[in-house]
Amino acid sequence: MNTENTLPATVHDETNGLTYDLVGDYYYPDLTLPPQPTEDIGRFRRMRKKYLKEHQPDTFALMLMENTLIQHLIEIDRQANEQIELITLQLAQTEGVTEDLKASEQFEWIHRMNSCRARTEEQVIREIVLA
Repeated sequence: MNTENTLPATVHDETNGLTYDLVGDYYYPDLTLPPQPTEDIGRFRRMRKKYLKEHQPDTFALMLMENTLIQHLIEIDRQANEQIELITLQLAQTEGVTEDLKASEQFEWIHRMNSCRARTEEQVIREIVLA
């Protein structure tokens, strides 16, 4: 009969609250990340992530470690899109880009709306995404 001591497959350490799994001769902590949001990554999220990674690597690393990066990127994308819609409509009203213009001169309306949107996006990227 084999009387060797067998080690438990899982051990819970009360001092740090971690559970350890036996792999070979070593115990490894059983670490898992909490569930992450599964929304699509939008344009402004990608821009913000790239900006943080290249210009604020300490903040980027801290957010990764604290598991707050994804939520931060979602919030930046939401804010940017809301601001773009709001400011574009305000700018179009100020510049007289109306439904009447759309009905009478479609290409002029498209040109002016695209201009309003492009200027708004530049402003929002500068003030929200790259801030």
